[in-house]
Amino acid sequence: MNRALFDLDLLRAVVMVADCCSFTAAATRLHSTQSTISQKVQRLEEIAGHRLLVRGNRNIQPTDAGEILLGYARRMLALNDEMQEALSGAAVAVTVRLGVPEDFAAGPTTDMLAAFNRQHPEVKLEVTSGLSRDVSDKYDNGELDLVLVKQRRNSRETVASWPEKLRWIDSARNPSIDQDPIPLVVFPPRGLYRDDMIHAMERLGRRWRISFTTSSLSGVQAAVADGLGISILPARAVTLEHVVLSDRQGFAPIDTMDIALIHRPTADPLVKDLTAAFSAMLEKERL
Repeated sequence: MNRALFDLDLLRAVVMVADCCSFTAAATRLHSTQSTISQKVQRLEEIAGHRLLVRGNRNIQPTDAGEILLGYARRMLALNDEMQEALSGAAVAVTVRLGVPEDFAAGPTTDMLAAFNRQHPEVKLEVTSGLSRDVSDKYDNGELDLVLVKQRRNSRETVASWPEKLRWIDSARNPSIDQDPIPLVVFPPRGLYRDDMIHAMERLGRRWRISFTTSSLSGVQAAVADGLGISILPARAVTLEHVVLSDRQGFAPIDTMDIALIHRPTADPLVKDLTAAFSAMLEKERL
């Protein structure tokens, strides 16, 4: 069976006539003529197979079939308007895909992103956080537009970079420093700081063992705090549950890492604006 397709223009005409209780007033509201509006109502009645409007002594009233049709017509017209608004918004929205390490996923970063979004409400931010190696891989695969990553100094071209402040840490309650072999809490293979920790142990002539491996920054923080071993973390990730190990204990600062901002030369101007906001935040953090 061929089902009738109701034209929204015809539905709008009958709704306006019903609302105005007048063909003349409806024609004025729709910037049309009375005869055109009458023809549209007549055409809709033919499609519906029912009389939809009747003229009373003083105004126009819908029939029972007209009442049913008007209920659906209003919903269809409202959905049409809603769809137009949604598509209009999608046409101007710009999505910026951002990747950051886990320790930059909150705090000053979200404050900065909120301020950026207030300045650029048309921008939709999609933020991915995780290990720098995973963020870098997603960028290289074209899945991200702008990344903030940690990398060995001068290992790849960047838009801007800053030295990463790293700290050796142990548990404040249950220190591991005097254990033999000394336990290490590390990120997985290829994870940041892992090789630096192992090389440092060998330079010190200390026996060592990997006691705990996790891909989570919070996992490293908790494992060290609970006495599972020592580790290296960014200064911003050290908590009151940790103690910082120093030169006096043989743990020299690690200064081989950078925090780097990277985007493509052809990046959208909004990506470059976000890069500038990130740069300002990182410069402020260094002060």
